[in-house]
Amino acid sequence: MPASARDPLPEKTPAQVLAMIEQHKTTSFSGTLEQSSELGLPDVPQVGPTSGAPTGSLAELLTGPHSARVYVDGPTKVRIQVMDRMAERDAVRQGNELWLYNSKDNTATHVTLPAAASKESRKHDMPAGVATPEELAAKMLEKLDSSTEVAVAEDTEVAGRAAYNLVLTPRSDVTLVGSVALAVDGENGMPLSVEVRARGQQEPAFRTAFSSLTLGAPDAGLFNFSPPPGASVKELAVPSHKKDMGHKDPADRDPANRNRGHKDPADKELREHTPTVTGTGWERIVGIPAPPVSSPSLDSGRQSVDKLLNDPLLRQATVTVEGGRAISTSLVNVLLTDDGRTFVGSVPLERLQAAAAAK
Repeated sequence: MPASARDPLPEKTPAQVLAMIEQHKTTSFSGTLEQSSELGLPDVPQVGPTSGAPTGSLAELLTGPHSARVYVDGPTKVRIQVMDRMAERDAVRQGNELWLYNSKDNTATHVTLPAAASKESRKHDMPAGVATPEELAAKMLEKLDSSTEVAVAEDTEVAGRAAYNLVLTPRSDVTLVGSVALAVDGENGMPLSVEVRARGQQEPAFRTAFSSLTLGAPDAGLFNFSPPPGASVKELAVPSHKKDMGHKDPADRDPANRNRGHKDPADKELREHTPTVTGTGWERIVGIPAPPVSSPSLDSGRQSVDKLLNDPLLRQATVTVEGGRAISTSLVNVLLTDDGRTFVGSVPLERLQAAAAAK
């Protein structure tokens, strides 16, 4: 909303507002986040079994509003309470201990995070389907290059705080995204809201914003969590990522082995199933290969797509198209090919089909 009748914020250039975002040090706060989506999909009720958190979360993100209470005191004290229609989901982190709880089925998952996780100073453990304005702003600002026009529009107000209105406009006639508006706290540089408009639309197709915000450390007791009586508790182990983090097998460091052509079959399989990116900027398309199978076939690809669409919300949102099935929205399209691949981009469906055909 436009700023109220208060003293206007000091004028700043786009570069100065971007610097405020980069340099802001707001690490302790509490508030309520409101997220809404108007992507042109039906707001269908969730019925029947789901295939698990990943697909269910995508369906929830694509349809309907979300409200979440957020409590943060530095990178390792975080509590998020997502208020769903008939239930509540919680993510509570204190130190390296993380709890995830869903009141719908009274289940809790406990994770002991690696020590390196405490170095993530800006990343919080949000339950799937909800993201903070800061997280989304970071993703949008990754697209900043010559393909984006950046401007500072009229001041705005979010959660009672005056904010700069940073507007990103794609210089592209292809992308479905018309513009992205970031409300940046005029005092501390913290992103307060993100609004994404589809091309040719005046109202946001997606919005997440603080409706209330209090700066300062929340009550320390909020970061304590014990599963409710009768809850089903699951211990989840964090897998080792030594190799993924650059710790090579000793054999790989042996020049003799390298000269003999020492190769890890697992590395070869990983390379063959690594997502690909075509296009640049706002026209970028991500291609995700079909899951590896011992005997690749068209039927196995169809089975993987059918498994993905076990969630009734996702299945109702898909339509049959040439070469597979598609989920089309005003901001992003998803193509699920008959051979099990997935293509995603903020571009017309025809672009995704062309990328799939160019295999």
